Amino acid sequence: MPITHSPLRYPGGKTAIFDIISTIADENNIKPCNYAEPYAGGAGLALTMLFSGYASNIYLNDIDRSIWAFWYSILNNCDDFIKKIESTDITIEEWHKQRDIQNNKTKASLFDLGFSSFFLNRTNRSGIILKAGVIGGLSQNGKYTLDCRFNKTDLIRKIKKIKSFEEKIHISNEDAIDFMNNFERKNVTNPLLCIDPPYFEKGSSLYTNFYEKDDHSKLRDTITSLKSPWILTYDNADEIRELYKNNDCFNFDINYSAANKRVGKEILVKSKNINLPTSLNIERLIAA
Repeated sequence: MPITHSPLRYPGGKTAIFDIISTIADENNIKPCNYAEPYAGGAGLALTMLFSGYASNIYLNDIDRSIWAFWYSILNNCDDFIKKIESTDITIEEWHKQRDIQNNKTKASLFDLGFSSFFLNRTNRSGIILKAGVIGGLSQNGKYTLDCRFNKTDLIRKIKKIKSFEEKIHISNEDAIDFMNNFERKNVTNPLLCIDPPYFEKGSSLYTNFYEKDDHSKLRDTITSLKSPWILTYDNADEIRELYKNNDCFNFDINYSAANKRVGKEILVKSKNINLPTSLNIERLIAA
């Protein structure tokens, strides 16, 4: 797996396709771009775009209040967040405490919810906050224990670096369709949207906020009406290929970050105002 700048582990994270997105930015003369992710999640790709100079600003949106609370907390209460990391013991007792906060998120402060999201993301299998169990099991007799992904020094380093770019990081907690429409109205220079919705086939098992079939159709209608350049990535499902049969669709290889480490194929769809360089190792899908 590629090294990520994100403090979060995220199923389906797209840090691995930085080479594809940066090459597209070069080919289309949109470097540095104003880069937006309607489904930011761990934002590993967005941070790589920013830190490498391919993005002048990044716009991170996630409708999941738990994820948004994490980003809000490290940008607005960074010192306290770091102190909390340093002082918190990584134990099963603490895991239960943080899980209780997550299960009552409407009553939690943004800071407490943000830290709970972070703690569970680092201690649960595949980084899945609510729909997966703790690494090593409740009895902690597995091959690994819950602290194996909780390197405090490394995580604090990542958070401090993100904080140092805070003026270029813009976060929001909106529905993805509302976010995309609002981003269009900003009329920024060199916009680029990288859209990575919940998986069609396994979304309900990976994400707190997953989509039904009609949601994917409504999303298609919004995306294809955008004037800004966009790149869309999806799991390789027949239904998705059918939804986007009137657009340029491609297969690409990606290393999955949740549960298994195999290389799989996903779908990349592009807006009509983006040119793909021939150097990219991706395969065009031919519509039936």
